[in-house]
Amino acid sequence: MLIKPGELLAQINSPADLKKFPKEKLVQICDELRQFIIDNVSVYGGHFSASLGVVELTVALHYVLNTPEDQLVWDVGHQAYGHKILTER
Repeated sequence: MLIKPGELLAQINSPADLKKFPKEKLVQICDELRQFIIDNVSVYGGHFSASLGVVELTVALHYVLNTPEDQLVWDVGHQAYGHKILTER
């Protein structure tokens, strides 16, 4: 089953792509990222509560920091789902 990302999320393959959007679109990107995580975990399994809790933080960090040069450290791997999606990992 192919799970498709939302309209804006589909345009993001790297943090540089995320930074092309105006700040006003970040809420929609967060909503699409959250839904994409839920859809994937519903089909393939996994732990999603930790990832859903840091969606806004993940988007904000990638929006303001110079990732991947500025490195991010996640408390647990489950928090990194959104990060992996935004960085195409």
